[in-house]
Amino acid sequence: MAKYTGPSCRLCRREGAKLYLKGDRCNNMKADGSTKATCPFDKAGSKGVAAPGPAHNGRKKTSEYANQLREKQKTKRIYGLLEKQFYSYYERAERMKGVTGENMLVLIERRLDNVVFRMGIAVSRAQARQLICHGHITVNGKKVDIPSYLVNVGEEIAIKPEKLEKAYVNGIKETKVINPLKPWLSFDRETLKGSILAMPTRADIDEQIEEHKIVELYSK
Repeated sequence: MAKYTGPSCRLCRREGAKLYLKGDRCNNMKADGSTKATCPFDKAGSKGVAAPGPAHNGRKKTSEYANQLREKQKTKRIYGLLEKQFYSYYERAERMKGVTGENMLVLIERRLDNVVFRMGIAVSRAQARQLICHGHITVNGKKVDIPSYLVNVGEEIAIKPEKLEKAYVNGIKETKVINPLKPWLSFDRETLKGSILAMPTRADIDEQIEEHKIVELYSK
């Protein structure tokens, strides 16, 4: 299976925005709770961050297609999806009632790896996928090791009982929560159990994504 193994900061630089691919380190949060500017975007300030690769002196104005492509690539990288996976969500959303772009994002939000990340069990979606693949997560008491599993209302997400004594799991209770819990989710940091209260909506997705550009790209 294809997997990007290079530096995460390179992806952020390519998209010209912080994608928060490394969890707390993207928020400049160290293990002891102190902060330090380690992100290239925070260090650069108003100067901006250059894209990776050699400098080019070509035209600065980008085409409509280029803007659509960059939006698609940015969204894929935020959620850690491959092209085939991402396009399958678009195709499914297109067959649903409602706005295609919003339907697509809602489907991706329902992925188990995203839910584990949103609940604060993992500091990044990449870490969430690792926990799921290693069998640490259960849905309604049954182990689920498929990151793309789509959650439904009423399902309970928890850490497998056999894994509760792990040092990492104990650390979750003491971890300082940076991002507030989404209204469609609930999570108890003492019992390490959460549930799906409702289906996510477009308003619950705070990432800066212009999904209409992705739909325009794929519909050509």
